Amino acid sequence: MYKSKWTLIVGDIIALTIITVIGFASHGETDISFVPRMFTTFIPLVVSWFLIAPWLRLFDAQITSELKQLWRPPLAMLLAAPMIAILRAAMLNAVALPLFTIILGGSAALGMLIWRGLYLWWHKKTNEGKPR
Repeated sequence: MYKSKWTLIVGDIIALTIITVIGFASHGETDISFVPRMFTTFIPLVVSWFLIAPWLRLFDAQITSELKQLWRPPLAMLLAAPMIAILRAAMLNAVALPLFTIILGGSAALGMLIWRGLYLWWHKKTNEGKPR
């Protein structure tokens, strides 16, 4: 695996962590006592993302270096959202709520769009003038 692929993987995990924390913060649940509960969202988020993202070639340099391909990360997250909700529900021994699935999918899609957009900007800036 080359360096930019590892950058994307680590960046994705950091972005998913931030998305999870923001989600809990929006409910006023940022105390350390909520960390176990955060993992019931974070783990399904990471598992689902890394199962769906390769199908949309989100670790392929030809895709991740093109602005016109920036639609792929939000789509991947929207496709992953039902799986996230089902895995989370299974971990909590609860039902997967459709409204939660929609809100999580939309907000996580926006978060991944922002992260992957920042990565694209950084990639373009650091690779300007380099031969292909």
